[in-house]
Amino acid sequence: MEFRVPRMNERESRAWRGLIAVTQLLPAALDARLQRDAQLTHFEFGVLTILHTMRGPAMRMTELAEATNATLPRLSNVCSRLEKRGLIERSPCADDRRATNVGLTTAGRRALIHSIPDHIATVRSVVVDALSEEQLDALADITDTIIERLASLDDAAPPPAASRTAR
Repeated sequence: MEFRVPRMNERESRAWRGLIAVTQLLPAALDARLQRDAQLTHFEFGVLTILHTMRGPAMRMTELAEATNATLPRLSNVCSRLEKRGLIERSPCADDRRATNVGLTTAGRRALIHSIPDHIATVRSVVVDALSEEQLDALADITDTIIERLASLDDAAPPPAASRTAR
């Protein structure tokens, strides 16, 4: 017998339990593969990806935190690890002494580019290839709807990067 979430009907309970399971299992699976194949966590991979795709040689830590949906303390800890490994470099912001810029090093760019094929293969095998085209469209619609709802909450959760503007 499956557990039913209190105050939800069977359909709602099944959808909610499924979403919770995916949000717990998918990051762990991606982390495990990236750790094994590239010695990166999924979050570190995301940080390197954003730095790789940005315009200019560096961006402010606050902008990177927004882009990764992370708090500054979490991002600072991750950046310390990445900097020790020579994958990123931090420097004082010339325009604002209180701010810190962060940029991708050549080694960081190389590590990211090396990790992309295996990571995309994992994403395909775990998510994309498991779904039909219609299911992929539905998943995109569902996640867009939830992201919009999260963005509208009053300080309950930071709005996702995709729906935020720079502050």
